[in-house]
Amino acid sequence: MFSIIGAGIGGLTTALMFEKLNIPYQLYEKAKQPNAIGAGIWLAPNALKVLEFCGVLDAVFEAGNEVDRITLTNEKLEALADSSQIPAKKKYGFTTVAIHRARLQHVLVKALPKEKMIWNKGFSHYTKNESGLTIHFEDKSTHHTDFLIAADGINSKVRQQLFPESQIRYSGQTCWRGVSPNPLPEAFKHRGCELWGKGIRFGFSQLNDAETSWFAVKKAEGFGVDEPLTLKKELLELYKEFHDIPKELISETPIEAILRNDITDLKPLQNWFQDKVLLMGDAAHATTPNMGQGGAQAIEDAYYLGHYIKSNPEHAFSVFQNKRYKRVNNIVKQSWFTGKIAHFSTLASLRNFVFKQLPKALVDKNMHSVYQLKDL
Repeated sequence: MFSIIGAGIGGLTTALMFEKLNIPYQLYEKAKQPNAIGAGIWLAPNALKVLEFCGVLDAVFEAGNEVDRITLTNEKLEALADSSQIPAKKKYGFTTVAIHRARLQHVLVKALPKEKMIWNKGFSHYTKNESGLTIHFEDKSTHHTDFLIAADGINSKVRQQLFPESQIRYSGQTCWRGVSPNPLPEAFKHRGCELWGKGIRFGFSQLNDAETSWFAVKKAEGFGVDEPLTLKKELLELYKEFHDIPKELISETPIEAILRNDITDLKPLQNWFQDKVLLMGDAAHATTPNMGQGGAQAIEDAYYLGHYIKSNPEHAFSVFQNKRYKRVNNIVKQSWFTGKIAHFSTLASLRNFVFKQLPKALVDKNMHSVYQLKDL
């Protein structure tokens, strides 16, 4: 029996993979019910390929919005790099999909048997014994299991016990995210945009016919707190030199729907597992959101882990790490580096000039290196 801790994107997709491959499992989640917070998430072709295998692709497309063009611009919405997703669709069968995290969680939960998901069951710690592991929950109950899979996010309690020396890194950047109750202009309905200014940036994409997800990022001290009465005014002042679309999205979004988060990742670990306990997704390799691959890599984890367990259960954790480690850590490093470049201040003009000169073939090559779902 495999016990999964966490009903986020990674944990739920792992459960779907196990369901598909007839692997015995039980999923535990500390929340009382599905309650994904946040705003939008992008699902690139590598993630969509896995969700197709799991049988939920149609529901994902129905709940989200296809993005057929991704554009990096300056603050005036003048293109620095423009990438059509149509070639990707021809190669992989899909473009990128923008979807609200809560709706994605709903799609995944709906596809799983209710009896295999136990809500309101917060993980406390685990102990080892001769026949396997005992999971101890916050309500003092216990459960015996053969293997433990931690999909409990960047603040993973399982990781804290398994590798207490692990470190969460603050990027020096804070992000505000929101969902505007209005669609974008028709020209941007299927287009994802990220605008780079001097030390600040803003991104947006439409989630469905009536909602648009956005994010605003600036350099800031960590653990800051906003004043709700003045937050909108401060954000509008911060982006006053930007194109009108960011300012309209901020103005249209209810203040209670604007969330503040420090942008962090996990300093790369040397190991993701020990004996019968495995970390996956953000618990193992949390990344900054600069490449739109955090959720996608957790979904990829589920795909490979399921197949390796099915073919070689005794050595699956070792094979999983060996196969996934290089790709995932390259994405973590590239995303961290991209975030630093995006927030240049004095060198912003030079940065923009360099990006405008990048050969399309190089941009496409990097895109395909991420989108390609590697062979098992």
